[in-house]
This record gives sequence, structure tokens and C-alpha cells, in this order.
Amino acid sequence: MKWTQNDVPSLSGKTIVITGANSGIGYESARICAENGAHTILACRDEKKGLKAVGKIREKKITGETETMLLNLGSLTSIRAFAIKLLSRFEHLDGLVNNAGIMMNPYQLTEDGFESQFGINHLGHFALTGLLMPALLSTPNARIVNVSSGAHSMGTMDFDNLMFEGGKNYTRIASYGRSKLANLLFTKGLQSRLTKISSGTIATSAHPGWASTNIGNQSHPLAGLIISVFGKLLAQSATMGALPTLRALLDPEALEGDYYGPDGFRESRGYPIKVSSSEDAQNLEIADRLWTVSENLTGVKYSWPIRS
Repeated sequence: MKWTQNDVPSLSGKTIVITGANSGIGYESARICAENGAHTILACRDEKKGLKAVGKIREKKITGETETMLLNLGSLTSIRAFAIKLLSRFEHLDGLVNNAGIMMNPYQLTEDGFESQFGINHLGHFALTGLLMPALLSTPNARIVNVSSGAHSMGTMDFDNLMFEGGKNYTRIASYGRSKLANLLFTKGLQSRLTKISSGTIATSAHPGWASTNIGNQSHPLAGLIISVFGKLLAQSATMGALPTLRALLDPEALEGDYYGPDGFRESRGYPIKVSSSEDAQNLEIADRLWTVSENLTGVKYSWPIRS
């Protein structure tokens, strides 16, 4: 049986946050959640684009409330402000989809001095998740989904030069692959900690395959041209690209640490199934080391309930 958006259950009464939801698979994920009754929060760094996306969703037949909130994952100040505002309004959070990201950008730094791809794709989501953990842990069967990429298999974790200090040995694909590997290692480390406290909250992950989105717009001009031209011919729609994320978030049969991607050739397109990740992505020792580094870099220390 192929898992489609028709398999999405009723989400009435659920609250779901999706980062980077003003376009691409984030937008499609938000639209489908809203259409099935969820109070869907589009966490976007561009408020105007977020409002426009909300307007498009509201034009459709939806039963859930939809809104946008400002979130810049390249700024710890913005992340903390978002978390404070969200927690002041919601005691419970059913789903957090860490979807936003940048792809193969030139070497640059975030507001906090992090290499941008690693900082936004991993550290920003690590900090956000930690700050929202109280609402997630207090919600029965909550889920956290980290959106990775098949490019994670090209990534390596060099803890001696984690963020290509000063551009040393920096290449766009090496940085992107590392950030996507970090997404899966974050899932690994997070689920390990959730299991230790016997939490009903679980962490899963997904990748969209080759979907027609604008994520590659800031990549190298030649790569961007290839992505644009061949993407229009070969890539699947953003709606199809969103299905692995939605299955990781909403399939009641999804298990702790499951990773979903398309079922087609080289996982580039198709319907979502459980897929395998690289050997490094499954290494708990590397995941734990990344966790410690991430807490130190962001200043966000995860707080876990004391077990009786």
C-alpha cells in the first residue's frame, strides 16, 4: 500500500509548528496539516512571505487555524524570542517539523558567528527544539521530525574544524552534507535521551528526495542552473516531496528514530517508505559528541524531567 495524503488522520485539536513553511515542502506540509484540522504555525524568517503563505492556505478548504510567526534560525536571539512567545500561548505542542534550511550557499556566518549551513540547518533547530521541549514533553504522543537529505551520506563530522573556521577547506557540498548528517545525528541523540526518560514523545526524520522547490536558489550558479533545468524535468512535486515528512510526523505506525524517504530509484521520487541512513548517521558515539558541542555552542541545555 502506498502512503498518500489521504492517509493523514484528523488533526483536530492538534498544534503543529513547521519551520520554513512559506514555500516548498514546508508549505505543502503546513497546507495538508491545516486541511486536516491542525492549528498550524508557519515559522518563517520573512514575515511577509509567511503571511502570503497563510493567505494561500486560507483560500483553500481548511478546518484548522493557520498563522505565521517570525523565526530566524540564523539568530539565537530570534529563536529564543519565538520560543518564549510560543510557550506563553501554548502549553502543549503535538508536532515540531524542523524543515527550514539553506543549500550549498557560499561561505558566510550567521549572526552568532556560526557557518551558515551548519548554523541554520542544525544548530538553529537544535536550539529551537530544546527551548520548546517543555511543551513537547507535556503532550501525549508528540513528535519531532528533522528533515534531512540524501546528501547526508556525503557528510563527515570533523570536530577539529566543525564549521570550516575562516573558510578553511570549505566547499558548499561538504558543508551541506555535514549539516544534513547533523540532522540525523540530532535525531539519534534526541531519541536516545527521550528513550532514557521513557517519554511518549518520539523523534523521527525524513528526506524529500528530489523535489521541485527553491532551496537551491543560493547555490553555485552552475549548480543552481542544473537544479533549475533538470528539476523541472525530473523532480517530483513539492506535494510529493512533503509526504515523507508527513508520514514521519503523522503515521501512527512510525517508530522511534524511523527515517522516511521516497520509494523510487535512488530514493529520488515516489511514495514514502522507511529508508536507511549512512553508518555515521547511526553512530551514537558521534551523536553524543555532537550533542555536547551543540549545547555548548548554542547555550541551550536540554532539561529532562527527573525520574522517580
